Amino acid sequence: MKEQYEILKKVGNIQQTAAVRKIEFQEGRARGMQGYDIKNGPLRFQVMGDKCLDISELSYKGINLSFLAKSGLIGRMDYDTHGEEGTSNIMGGLLFTCGLENTCLACREGEAYYPMHGRVRSAPGEQLCASAGWEEGKYRIAVSGQMREGKLFGNHMCLSRRIETVYGERKILITDEIENLAYREEPMMVLYHFNMGYPFLDEGARVILPTKKVTPRDEAAMKQQELWDQMEAPADNEPERVYLHELAEDREGNTFACLINERLQLGLRIRFSRKYLPYFVQWKSLASGDYVMGLEPTNSGVYGRSREGEHLHTMQPFEKEKIQFSIEILEGEEELKAASDEAQLLLQR
Repeated sequence: MKEQYEILKKVGNIQQTAAVRKIEFQEGRARGMQGYDIKNGPLRFQVMGDKCLDISELSYKGINLSFLAKSGLIGRMDYDTHGEEGTSNIMGGLLFTCGLENTCLACREGEAYYPMHGRVRSAPGEQLCASAGWEEGKYRIAVSGQMREGKLFGNHMCLSRRIETVYGERKILITDEIENLAYREEPMMVLYHFNMGYPFLDEGARVILPTKKVTPRDEAAMKQQELWDQMEAPADNEPERVYLHELAEDREGNTFACLINERLQLGLRIRFSRKYLPYFVQWKSLASGDYVMGLEPTNSGVYGRSREGEHLHTMQPFEKEKIQFSIEILEGEEELKAASDEAQLLLQR
């Protein structure tokens, strides 16, 4: 309570420093999209209520950390487009959620078509709720909602999401609960596509992972495998590079992925559990205008549903899975070094 008492001495209304506000975008392809603008002091981010409660942008002390694709902000869609057209509707953002029937490459199974990165990223939220208030001396902000994916005589999955942060902290906590509401066993693929952009992402930035094994997806990635953790300067028409990582974990299955910029003395760390997200994909693009680093914990491979085979993850009728992960901002030489040290300790287990 002391913290609350001292803070309130210095403000007229707590919303001058921490708040969640419902917003509606008014122009372009995002026109009409509902969302939430959240600030907790050092952090400011936007959550798209009409698009899977994904995070469209994140800044720390005014420095942008996230990537936004050329298409810009895009509002809700009733269905996703097929084939390569799907890339026109991927706007990036700090986080977009891929699944739940498919991740990565588009594919067909008989008459069924599964678009690139799945459909849940375009699902509008239901039962949306935002809250902010003092709890045990801390000012807590939260947004929650449900996203539904299903079709007649087909699958029926529900993703319940809650996003939380606390005033003054450099952390966002995301809790997902995925439930199979169908009366049959169903595949469930999920990938969390975190995308970092300029000015946080710049030449000299580097990735820190407790990686035991690095596997390039294709020839383009293989040619530059020794530079997988380094971000170079942008280059015109440079092909993307994708790497698969086998990560070390602690006794409880916890691990992390981190991007740091030593010039800015900033880092962004994602903590998650390999119990539900056993695979990890790194997406690196140096292409001019498409300059981005993606860090992607997942329960699936990178080639789409049709190539998962016996490794395809499934859920029983009315089974639930709870997936929790955090986004943390690191600042200063000591915290950046601690991230490198932590990766080495996990590798020594």
